[in-house]
Amino acid sequence: MIPMVDLKDELEILKEPILQAIKEVLESGEYVLGKKGKELEQKIANYVGASYGAGVGNGTDALYLALRALDIGPHDEVLTTPFTFFATGEAIAQVGAKPVFVDIEEDTYNIDPLKIREKITPNTKAIIVVHLYGQTAKMQEIMELAHEFNLKIIEDACQAIGTEYKGKRIGGIGDIGCFSFFPSKNLGAYGDGGMIVTNNKKLYDKIVTLRNHGSSIKYVHSTIGMNSRLDEFQAAILLVKFNFLDIFLHKRKEISKRYTMELNDIVKTPPLNENREHTFHQYCIELDNRDQLASFLQQNNISSAIYYPIPLHLQEAFYYLNHKKGDFPISEKAAENILALPIFPFMTFEKQDRVISTIKQFFKRMYAPE
Repeated sequence: MIPMVDLKDELEILKEPILQAIKEVLESGEYVLGKKGKELEQKIANYVGASYGAGVGNGTDALYLALRALDIGPHDEVLTTPFTFFATGEAIAQVGAKPVFVDIEEDTYNIDPLKIREKITPNTKAIIVVHLYGQTAKMQEIMELAHEFNLKIIEDACQAIGTEYKGKRIGGIGDIGCFSFFPSKNLGAYGDGGMIVTNNKKLYDKIVTLRNHGSSIKYVHSTIGMNSRLDEFQAAILLVKFNFLDIFLHKRKEISKRYTMELNDIVKTPPLNENREHTFHQYCIELDNRDQLASFLQQNNISSAIYYPIPLHLQEAFYYLNHKKGDFPISEKAAENILALPIFPFMTFEKQDRVISTIKQFFKRMYAPE
């Protein structure tokens, strides 16, 4: 079976330095908010061009804490895309704000800047920009709108670490950037983990306090916070894997080039836009008979996945927003037609060829004369 992600091959390459890093944590006696975590925070911040980094429990917590740090809550509105993982909208609802959805671009599946202006009201306080699948949104246009209407920008970069927009790495462009280190991510831990980056010292100080029960001095609590801290074992593992991040991203891009070259004539493949890089956390194709292809791949021992089958505005949890089918047609069309193919840095040419040839075989059978 060709999996969507193969972490076993990665571990075979990195096992010794990872075991050594874990040993160092055990011997240090520091397990939470220690030296490894601080080192990772600084390295990630430097990598994306931000001044400060704060390790947190996961990417969802990163989004929630970013909103809390910006004092966003009840009666506020936050614009975002309905075509994303549930956590993006969930974090907005968790702080008591209203998620306001904006439909996506047809080619990149990212929020469409041309549709943002019409959704801005006096209650709008921020935009959560999702860099979906590893491709950047149109940050220049979005930042211009934010400046015009005095809105804050949170970059949901959970799928896009290392991606560049006009020479700048995303996450460090808006007011706050949020990353996830879920194991399947391009930089993944061996458990949950996340990171928040910012260039604003006041925001950083608030985030650091909020992630630690609202406390900056032990047993003194200035606000209601939460417990969301990146532990030292995960930080140590991520420090090892961070050394290989750019190499692994390059391999993902090479695999994507082969996919696109071979499949571009028969399915809609991810576009490569000038000044908008794609690091391919997922390689997604779009086709009308998506479910039949997924079934055919499964029959031939090839995994595939649907990211995401139900847009946020049609999720039961958001029924209270009173949306209906047809409100965001491009997001709905993508949800019905998109399919992610296996992609991971250690994917061999043989496995790539199996995926490609199986897809071609599917279309040959589909359109063969009876």
